[in-house]
Amino acid sequence: MPVPIEITILGSGSAIPTLKRGHPAVLMHRAGDYFLLDCGEGAQLGLEKAGVSPVRIDKIFITHWHADHFAGLLPLLETMHLNRRTAPLEIYGPDAKRFVNDIRDLSYWSIGFRLIARDCGRRQYEKLFSTSDYEMWAIKTKHNVPSCGYALLEKPHWAIDVKKLKKFGLEPGPDLRKVKSKGKVKVKNITIRLSQIAVQMPGRKFVYSGDTLVHRPLFKFAKGAELLIHDGTFIEPALTHAHPSSDQVARLAKQYGIKKLVLTHLSRRYRTESEILRVVRPIFKNTILARDGLKITLR
Repeated sequence: MPVPIEITILGSGSAIPTLKRGHPAVLMHRAGDYFLLDCGEGAQLGLEKAGVSPVRIDKIFITHWHADHFAGLLPLLETMHLNRRTAPLEIYGPDAKRFVNDIRDLSYWSIGFRLIARDCGRRQYEKLFSTSDYEMWAIKTKHNVPSCGYALLEKPHWAIDVKKLKKFGLEPGPDLRKVKSKGKVKVKNITIRLSQIAVQMPGRKFVYSGDTLVHRPLFKFAKGAELLIHDGTFIEPALTHAHPSSDQVARLAKQYGIKKLVLTHLSRRYRTESEILRVVRPIFKNTILARDGLKITLR
């Protein structure tokens, strides 16, 4: 059974926060890895409410360098320092090296751990790193400054068929661990291959857009994703050249087989959620609106 992927919305608002919606920030937790996607003002308060210490954050992924997406970075780093963090912290983003160097150059301010800046988002699709279980990708997006979204893409895994396991006389333990790691095991002079007792299952996919106009390459990458968190700032298409209209996002989510769509970066101009939902739900029923503190678990 795959490990849970826990997604917590720390901030669901847009450029001007409200009492109910803070600046953008999303926490992703998978098997001991804690990643922060954007770090708007108040992100560490969101972490506090979620019960996660800032020191546990392994990597930070900034979609672009507008203040509402990174203004919480400096105070978060200060809190990490005061909590005696020693482990290096990786920060990804378009022009990340330039912005992180600006942070380092603040002569009156210092931290006791190493910052590692990693530029990304120049190519349409860019694999950032890979583990034995998953890959992390940057996807170039279409905003009014250099920007990118991020995606966690799990690798295929084997699901053991208990009936087939019993058929070959295998029990959970050393033999099963060996066949999982080596692809085969010999029992009573019979070679049993992993494909004989298990079914290969596709990995799950989670995509976070950051601020962007509707951008088909993002949706092509997100095709079939269990969860897409997408910019849903406005419902009127003519309001901006930097954000999509929610109905456009809903149509493409349906077209590309997204299982669940969460609209975030919601404008304060809309007083009620129903104003937005009545536009998008008739197009794609598996749409919900982000709210601060919302937790979604992918199993």
